[in-house]
Amino acid sequence: MSEVRTLEAGAIGARGSALGAIGVADEANRVRLASRATEPEVLTFLARDPSITVRAAVAMNKASPISADRLLSVDQDERVRALLAGRIATLLPGLAAAEQAELRDHALATLTVMVEDEAERVRAVIAETVAGMPEAPREMILRLARDTAVNVLDPVIRLSPLLTTADLLALIDCAPGPATVQAVACRPHLPEAVSDAVAATADVAAIRLLLGNASAAIREATLDGLIARAAQQEEWHAPLVRRPRLSESAMRALAAIVRTELIGVLARRADLPAALAAELGRRLAESPSRKPAAEPAGTGSYVAEAEALAAHGALDERALLDAVRLGNPELVAARLAVAARVPLEVLERAVALKSGKGLVSLLWKAGFSMRASGPVQALLTGCAPDATLSPGPAGSFPLAIGEMRWQVDFLSSHQG
Repeated sequence: MSEVRTLEAGAIGARGSALGAIGVADEANRVRLASRATEPEVLTFLARDPSITVRAAVAMNKASPISADRLLSVDQDERVRALLAGRIATLLPGLAAAEQAELRDHALATLTVMVEDEAERVRAVIAETVAGMPEAPREMILRLARDTAVNVLDPVIRLSPLLTTADLLALIDCAPGPATVQAVACRPHLPEAVSDAVAATADVAAIRLLLGNASAAIREATLDGLIARAAQQEEWHAPLVRRPRLSESAMRALAAIVRTELIGVLARRADLPAALAAELGRRLAESPSRKPAAEPAGTGSYVAEAEALAAHGALDERALLDAVRLGNPELVAARLAVAARVPLEVLERAVALKSGKGLVSLLWKAGFSMRASGPVQALLTGCAPDATLSPGPAGSFPLAIGEMRWQVDFLSSHQG
């Protein structure tokens, strides 16, 4: 540490000769100082360092002062700007107190500039960080939702609790590209008015995603209209026959257009009227194969798929959020259970109890971050985003490790 103290003293006492205290080429010492220093003068000086690694260390340093942040917000390297944006965005939930007004104003001013950054990487970091925050500035959320880059707009449109029904309808009406409508279609718990707007578009992929979004509310008349169009859109058939609620007329209309294996899916629905069940049974018995193909998507199949992902090292947080994007609770539950290395019944108990603490604890056990917590809780428990368990400071888990272990043990000991 002696060489670090030497540089620190040089930076404070004589900024122009600070690097000479340890030698211009001694980058490693400057990086260590940039990571550990708390003195504003030192960090502001190092924010101008010619080394990107040094500047990146300053960008990640929680003690970085406003003067250093201003320099880094216009840094020539987008990686430095992205690191700064991520750190500042995580500060927002903890800056509500009156005595922190100056810091909050600085954070908001900096992020307001950076959401216009030309680098997608910078905007995407901000979007991912603030997407689930109720404390995020509404104007910033709207700006990010209107972005043209999928990595920016997608997390905000799917997850932000600040977007209203009117906002979602406006996004569909003025969508800069298909990714916007598709992100809306995947948002958990879509109201009927928004589902109607998606269904009224010519975006075949967005409508398929809407139909696969089990939590989306779709009017019976809207669903009937989509079924009428589905004869020409075979990719809609599977999500249609698996919709949580279908009228008898909808089931009969689907039975007239779908393939034999999907007739089998219809025949296994718990809400199938007896007369239609008998009719579908006769059709299956008369089909060339004399039996329906196995259901490709069910709880057991989802678990098997999750285990296959895990075996290939692909069952990561992105895979979990991809399942959330599809709005499929069973798929999300299976992936989280396998990732957490617990029986599916443990996850199902947490869902049945609407236990935010239990789900957060299972995310922790799976090695995922609190970034996934909001959307997972909202989809699996049906709670509104603002009623879910929120992250702790800087996006940390809000529960102590001991409590999370207890939660997992409690859920595991009460199976069946």
